[in-house]
Amino acid sequence: MKEIVLLGSTGSIGVQALDIVRRNPDRYRVVALGSGGGNVALLAAQAIEFKVEAVGLARASAAQDLQLALYAEAQRQGYAQGRYAVPKIFTGPPAMSELAAWPAHTVLNAITGSIGLAPTLAALHAGRVLALANKESLIAGAPLVKAAVTRPGQLVPVDSEHSALAQCLRGGEKHEVRKLILTASGGPFRGKKREDLEHVTVDDAMAHPTWNMGPVITINSSTLVNKGLEVIEAHELFDVPYDDIEVVVHPQSVIHSMVEFTDGSTIAQASPPDMRLPIALALGWPERVPGAAKPVDWTKATQWTFEPLDNAAFPAVELAKEAGRTGRCRPAIYNAANEECVSAFTAGRLAFTGIVDTVERVLGDAPDYPEPGTVEEVLAAESWARARAREVIAAESRGA
Repeated sequence: MKEIVLLGSTGSIGVQALDIVRRNPDRYRVVALGSGGGNVALLAAQAIEFKVEAVGLARASAAQDLQLALYAEAQRQGYAQGRYAVPKIFTGPPAMSELAAWPAHTVLNAITGSIGLAPTLAALHAGRVLALANKESLIAGAPLVKAAVTRPGQLVPVDSEHSALAQCLRGGEKHEVRKLILTASGGPFRGKKREDLEHVTVDDAMAHPTWNMGPVITINSSTLVNKGLEVIEAHELFDVPYDDIEVVVHPQSVIHSMVEFTDGSTIAQASPPDMRLPIALALGWPERVPGAAKPVDWTKATQWTFEPLDNAAFPAVELAKEAGRTGRCRPAIYNAANEECVSAFTAGRLAFTGIVDTVERVLGDAPDYPEPGTVEEVLAAESWARARAREVIAAESRGA
């Protein structure tokens, strides 16, 4: 049985991961849960249900709320007063890193944003297998993360595209790989031209046609920034040059990614859009978990289509490749500037098309940082990027 630490347990990935654990009690045991602190009632319910040893909140001010929620949830689940084991509680900024080093076999990092970098490193330095759903930590601190990996199979991707690539790569040797092909649904604005996107609202951007995700990832999918981040992640995970990583639009989201080999063959991974499959595979890697998700129904007529990506309307992917090729904290700047722009967009301070335009402007203004050697150097580059993005956004709002 594998002991699991789950960071980001109240988010979409975390909830689905717990569903997998719930259905496979002979395979997994959750020993610790971590959350930002926005939904302490759900975190308490999870902690009591799975009888975890430790629980953590990144927001220290929510600690008392969690203690009260644990007591209330224990009563709701039928425990007599004082008859349930109170988990050890960690709070504040270090909480997720402390949980990442908790005794366990696997740490699933499903935190959103580059704040996941420190827990990623903590898990790897503690020798845990890291199931990585927090792509931003690899993008922002790839040199640090890769240096912390000590053995094959220690870092396992959770993103559906990278899980698909990992599966497809089993079909050949590294020297036989010609190209990685990441599929993109195209988001809610597939087929739109740039001029069609000038007046997009937050509700428009949140209306993803295929996946049910958190707000940041959903908006990133609508701008194709998410796909740009995935290109950088694919490069770092599989050591394939950027020129050999392609993005193709596949609206049905059934082919999750493909690998083209030197003999002309292409291997694709197909399954209905359900994140429980890549999550289960990451938790069980390299073994599959039976019944993790429903397979394709081959008895029904269906049609899968593929379209080239319109880089003029959606320049985020090419911008990400450029940042990745340059290196030297440019991927971290790309990600941090985008996070700041998404926040401004959702607050009504930035137009939809201004998100990627501002990221490009920030990258163009960036100092010539060296390749990051410490977390502090990554954070410094991100801090500069966020500040510069805010300046650009403020100038735009004044009409400067």
